[in-house]
Amino acid sequence: MLLFLSVPQPRPPGARTRAGAARVARWRRLRLRLQQLRRLRGLLRVLRGRPGAGSRRRGRMALCGQAAGAASLPSELIVHIFSFLPAPDRLRASASCSHWRECLFYPALWPQLRICLRVSPAEQPRLEFLMRKCGWFVRELRVEFAAENYLSGSGPGDGGGADTGTGGEEVEALQLSARWLEVLRTYLELVLCVLVSIRNNRNLQKFSLFGDISVLQQQGSLSNTYLSKVDPDGKKIKQIQQLFEEILSNSRQLKWLSCGFMLEIVTPTSLSSLSNAVANTMEHLSLLDNNIPGNSTLITAVELERFVNLHSLALDFCDFTAEMARVLTDSNHVPLQRLSLLVHNVSVMHKSLDNMPNDEHWKALSRKSTSLRVYIMAFDIKSEDMLKILKPSIPLERIHFDSYITCVSGAIVDLISRQYDKFLTHFILMNDVIDTSGFPDLSDNRNEDPLVLLAWRCTKLSLLAIHGYTVWAHNLIAIARLRGSDLKVLEVTEESIDFDQGELADQDVDPVHNLIEQVSLGLGQPWHAVMDIESLSVFTEPNRHFYREMQSFSEDI
Repeated sequence: MLLFLSVPQPRPPGARTRAGAARVARWRRLRLRLQQLRRLRGLLRVLRGRPGAGSRRRGRMALCGQAAGAASLPSELIVHIFSFLPAPDRLRASASCSHWRECLFYPALWPQLRICLRVSPAEQPRLEFLMRKCGWFVRELRVEFAAENYLSGSGPGDGGGADTGTGGEEVEALQLSARWLEVLRTYLELVLCVLVSIRNNRNLQKFSLFGDISVLQQQGSLSNTYLSKVDPDGKKIKQIQQLFEEILSNSRQLKWLSCGFMLEIVTPTSLSSLSNAVANTMEHLSLLDNNIPGNSTLITAVELERFVNLHSLALDFCDFTAEMARVLTDSNHVPLQRLSLLVHNVSVMHKSLDNMPNDEHWKALSRKSTSLRVYIMAFDIKSEDMLKILKPSIPLERIHFDSYITCVSGAIVDLISRQYDKFLTHFILMNDVIDTSGFPDLSDNRNEDPLVLLAWRCTKLSLLAIHGYTVWAHNLIAIARLRGSDLKVLEVTEESIDFDQGELADQDVDPVHNLIEQVSLGLGQPWHAVMDIESLSVFTEPNRHFYREMQSFSEDI
């Protein structure tokens, strides 16, 4: 008989000790976690005033003292609580104690940061603090620079019109010059602060900059005299351009790059700093700047060939050439979904329209992407130039006219309503004239008002905004009845509305009350004319309105 005996193998020295120590450590962690949860439950009962807590439990919590307070909560739990709060409430909650304040700028709480800054020296310390905390890890950064009204007539310390004649004009010119210099100096410092803080951020996925340089312009072009006084040797401008290129070269995950109306931040060589890997995965590219001198452009057709994954693109119209349209129709590129084009009189004066895409190029783009939609904004463009630009095959969804000198003709409005009746959803018509008694009438020498025909033909029209052009009351009622509840937004300034003599002669009916009532009935919602033009950015800040609309237009894919 054979007996097989199982002899256990001896454990290596210290194995039992290590296993026991691991179990003890694990139980200690669990016990500590349970204690924290019990303290949190007791704290919540006290905060809610929950009955039944018992005097003995309250006594125990009192004995615990500060250990049972909000400051003893784990950092992970505080961060989790903060994640449910909007940014203003987070800031207020962080003021409770130093521990909560330390948890405020946890990277997971700030994946995106959207800042709107006044170009004011008071903003600089706040911006420096925020960017120092978040600039190195934020994934989506959007910054808008909004210049204050430094250039308004009178203000604190301006004299308020006390001086008259030639001497008064000289004093006002000196004061205006000082304010211009202060605006430019502060603007450059704020831009530097933003760029320095994110220069090494490799997690940046969306980067958007908007500069309100329309306030820093004279007659549509930046005064180099003031810029040379603020930055005489050009060191700050060069530093800004180098920082921007450094950000692009260091980026690894950038999908969205948007720069609009910034002061000399983007150069024709900026995009070459992007690696091919980043350029190949870029989904949105926006380069809007009408201050580039001569015939230079911010991007060429050859450079565009690297951006094979673009879904949306925003450029100056004069930079969007026929060769670019051919590149976008290439089989290597994904179909383009959104195209925003800025037509500015400054660009048209310095650049030629001969290289723009013809109707065949637009047909090829539409065949490549059946969902392609185009957004055009025109600043002070002559009617003959618009007739060249508006090709029949453009899938035009939105158009915004803004003029200070040149008025849009009724023929242009009629052309738009006939060519883009299947696509047009937004139509904005603004003329910022000083003499409000002489608004142009688009219906002169016409059987039908072009705006009424626009509402009749464009069945998808959902937004119509008008200022600076005469809109007759009976035509406004017709527009409301034609589009009905599909017209979501109808903004017409009060000074743009006029009445027929027959309507004014009728003593039994108040023409203004009748207009409001009839338009409201047609739209199926309460309506009134815009009384204060300053309340709508579409009329007062056309650059900012276009930039924000372009952003939402590009994101709505």
